[in-house]
Formats: sequence, structure tokens, C-alpha cells
Amino acid sequence: MRTFVALLGGILLVSGSASAQAPDTTEDRIKALEERIRALEMEVQALKATPAKAAEATPIAPAPYAPPAPQAPVSVTSATGAQLPVYGGASAMAKVLNPDISVIGDFLGGAGRTSVHPVPALEMHETEVGFQAIVDPYARGDFFVSFGEEGVGLEEGYITFTSLPAGFVAKVGKMRSSFGVVNTLHNHTLPWTDRPIVTENLVAGEDGINDAGLSVTRLFAVPLGIALEATGQVFRGDSGDVFTAHRRDDVSVVGRLRAYRDLTESTNLDLGASYARGHNDLGSVFLTNLYGFDATLRWKPLRRAIYHSFLWRSEFIWSQREEELTTQRAFGLYSHAEYRLNRRWTLGGRYDRSGRSRNADLIDNGFSAILTYWPSEFSQIRGQYRFTRSAEGDNGNELRFQFLFSLGAHGAHPF
Repeated sequence: MRTFVALLGGILLVSGSASAQAPDTTEDRIKALEERIRALEMEVQALKATPAKAAEATPIAPAPYAPPAPQAPVSVTSATGAQLPVYGGASAMAKVLNPDISVIGDFLGGAGRTSVHPVPALEMHETEVGFQAIVDPYARGDFFVSFGEEGVGLEEGYITFTSLPAGFVAKVGKMRSSFGVVNTLHNHTLPWTDRPIVTENLVAGEDGINDAGLSVTRLFAVPLGIALEATGQVFRGDSGDVFTAHRRDDVSVVGRLRAYRDLTESTNLDLGASYARGHNDLGSVFLTNLYGFDATLRWKPLRRAIYHSFLWRSEFIWSQREEELTTQRAFGLYSHAEYRLNRRWTLGGRYDRSGRSRNADLIDNGFSAILTYWPSEFSQIRGQYRFTRSAEGDNGNELRFQFLFSLGAHGAHPF
């Protein structure tokens, strides 16, 4: 910049002296100024290029690579000086390929007496460990391992194919059948500490119709805003004391048709019809047929659902068990209603009545009152008063309690 100012001053001085020595024409002066400006532009460009050439002449060498120093592990020490384990220290990237893991504990206790499906005074009834993950964009896997006082077993383990042609969804593995509603539910999703008497008498109790097989489901849209779901399943043929496979081709089949409709913004109705067929323990020529019907009415206001809601559900089951000289035809039902009093408390009641699959003339009855407290969505404390009257005329009065707690990410259950 100083050079440019000096040059400009020199131009003015020279031009002034030249004008004093001899008079020039205006055109000569303009030409002289243009030549001086060109010369100045060339000098300015030369000055700008000088630092770049100097930088090219002396390149900067890159710094040598130095690996980052390892970080010292985080340790936590208790007040007594003992080192405590640190959770959550693993890198998030190390968990990308791992499934979601959950643990659900179910602790039961009871007092009183009954002759209809009694339980111990105290027991860790079940610990369920779940492994769930997306296999790829077309399938997901779900595995649930059950730990109980009687041993360890695979409650369910199946892969679901969600992108089949024509809107079909298929499941392959060991799974609970779609017969009715209660049979599809795990213990920790029940609104009671036990299962209804009709489930115990006619549908193999807690285990239910749960076997290795194949399931295919499709959803249909029908008029009047009704969603229709059809399910067909084929199982190996072994499900508790309901179905027994004596030969390789003694498979059992289950079918279910479910209709759902929103009645209002807050109320919906769910209806289902189910059928199951398989061979019983008397041999391959003897069959057991099960027919079921269920109805569920829900009321959940959109803005107040966590504070107030109502559910009513009833399920009816008919059993036809073939024997050598006769066919045992038993009928059973339960009807349950519950109301959420506020965000923490739920009050419910259930009525039971059922015959027995091997002796339809014997009928058990019962009634239950249930109170549930929710400290959070991850735990429940439930109390249940249960009155039963067995077919033999024995009355039972029980007070049962249950503690449920959940750890980890547990996927949603069917609605």
C-alpha cells in the first residue's frame, strides 16, 4: 500500500513538472496516465504473487501421527473402600447388533384355602427373559425363556415375516396359539394373579395351546369401518392335556376370526371367534374340538386415558372331547370388568364358571375382586380376593398378592 501511494505521488509530481516545462495537449496527458496505471497494476500483481511463491518454496511438513492415549477406566468406590461395578460403560456401538433384552419377575403369594387350583404360600412364580430384535427389513425375531421353580423352558420363540405378498404376515417357531384372548397372554400381562377357571379346566391352564408350528395372518378392510383379521395356524399337536400327537401326522389346527370397530372417539368393540382341533391322549382316532367366542369393550378417553378407563371382557368356550363310549361336552366362561380409578389404582372383578373336560357334569364356580397399584409402568402390586366353589361342594376363600417388575426394553404385546 505504501508503494502504491508513493508511486501515485510520483506520478502527480512528474505530471506537474511536465506541465510546467511544456504545454501538452489533453490527449497526450490521458495516454500518459493510462500507461502509468497499467504499470501500477502490473507492480501490484507482482507484490500479491510474492507471498504465495514464498509459501510454495517452503512447504510445511505434516505432523507425525500419534495414537490417542487410552482413557483410564472409571471406577466407583463405596464408603468402605470397596470397588463397585460400573454399569453402562460399554460403547453404544458394541450394542448395535445385540437384541433388546428384558427381564420380568413375577412373585406370587397366597393365604387361605381352596381346592380349585391352589397355589403355594410364597413362590417366585416365573422369571421371563426376552430377546427381541429386527432381523432385517422383512422379518423380526422374538424369544421368551421362562425360569420357574420347576425348571427352565422356552415359552415362545419365533420369527415373524412382515413383508409377504398380498398383505400376509407369517410366524414360524414355538408360539401361543390365537385361540381366544387369555391363551395368547403371558402371565405378566394378565389383569389377575391367576387364570380363569375355564382356562384351567378346558384350555390346559397356564401353558395353554402353546406348540411348535406355523401361523399365517391377514388383515381385511370391510365396510362400516370394521377391521377384520383372519388367522390360520398348524401345530405339531402337543399342548398340555388338551392335544397329544401319537403319530407324525397328528397335527392340530387353530383358526380365529377377529373383528374390530371404533364406536366413538374413546370407545371400541372387539369380537372374536376361535376354533381348535387336535387328537387327545386316548389315541389318534379320538379328537378334541374347542369352540370359543370373546367380546371386549374398551373405553379410553384420549386426553384422560392414563387417569380413567374402563374395560369389559367375556370369553365363552365349548369343549367336545371324544372318548371310547361317549363324548364329553363341557362349557365354561369368565366375565371380567376393570376401572382405572386414577393414575395409580385399578379396581376390577371377575366371575368364573366352567365344567371339566374329562367330566362335563362337574362344574366349578368362582368370583374374584382385584385391586392393582402401579408405582410406575415398570412395576405392579396386585391383591386379589378369590372365592371358589368346587363341583364337589367345597368352598374356598383366598387372598392372593402379586409383585411384578420389569427390567430392560420389552416389546409391546398384541392389542
